[in-house]
Amino acid sequence: MYGSYTGRSQARGRATAGIRATGTAAVCAALLLSGCSGGGGDDGGNDKDNDSPAAVEQQPKAQDPYWVNPEGNAARQVAAYTKDGDEKNAALIRKIAEQPVGDWISPDNAESQVKGITEAAAKADREALLVLYNIPHRDCGQFSKGGAADGNAYRAWLESVAKGIGDRPATVILEPDALLHLVDGCTPQEFHEERYDLLKGAIERLKQQPATKVYLDAGNAAWQTPEALYQPLQRAGIAEADGFSLNVSNFQTTAVSTEFGKKLSAKIGDKPFVIDTSRNGNGPYKGGDPAETWCNPPGRALGEVPTTQTGDELVDAYLWIKRPGESDGECKGGPKAGDWWPEYALGLVRATQ
Repeated sequence: MYGSYTGRSQARGRATAGIRATGTAAVCAALLLSGCSGGGGDDGGNDKDNDSPAAVEQQPKAQDPYWVNPEGNAARQVAAYTKDGDEKNAALIRKIAEQPVGDWISPDNAESQVKGITEAAAKADREALLVLYNIPHRDCGQFSKGGAADGNAYRAWLESVAKGIGDRPATVILEPDALLHLVDGCTPQEFHEERYDLLKGAIERLKQQPATKVYLDAGNAAWQTPEALYQPLQRAGIAEADGFSLNVSNFQTTAVSTEFGKKLSAKIGDKPFVIDTSRNGNGPYKGGDPAETWCNPPGRALGEVPTTQTGDELVDAYLWIKRPGESDGECKGGPKAGDWWPEYALGLVRATQ
């Protein structure tokens, strides 16, 4: 769930009955308030020690136009390790810190959050990557239960987000899981009509911003079939979106996700898509309790680094939508969902070697 609102970081966790069966649930986290910094939570002592973030540079714009936050959790962890003389681990975590990750917008002060992020990105001549995860009745009562109080509250929040974006360039990943929970029956039937209306309205409103791209979330390759998804996507307004997103916070391989995405795209007017490659380097976890394969699985690895140069005309980008190194929840020794977990971050990088 969204964690306690302490400082700059909120958390987002995901686990659902529909996903448990396929081992594809996930968790993601939050965002940057006040000056776009990504601290907050338990990040290995970074905030407590007031360590300055490590210096990180933007990636080459032609290859990866998205903004690298110089004050994110990973950058702060690099600074903490460096301060302690641990250059080996600092070098490992830098492999996360130097890549752009999604900024998950919390319910509070959305306009100022988004304005700060998009202004910082524009100042660096880069594009913001935003994740909107605030749909009413979110996550079917699981770790991320909550969201906006009702449809009107959601529309007001979305208006604040749009105003915060303004005319600055931004890519928005719209409501991970929201559509899929309609398809798998997790969201009660009485909320279906409203949710479709909210998703369609969100696309329409965001596309009024002149430099905003919108990708409606379509789950992952192990959750539902293209045959089950294309009509719900059409009903939710995919025709007006720039495309759809796949594998958010999940571990399906890029090859599997690409094959799935192309089959789905063919049913909805050849819409392009983006793939979350933040932790899919070793594919999904096959061991342990099948109900918890999604939650902090061991032995996972970073996937392809973020880029718009995918070599496939239907795949607009590989993105790190989930923020690598942030916990999926209090399982396997992890902290609460969305908290920075340096040991897990190190494991992801080591497994990528």
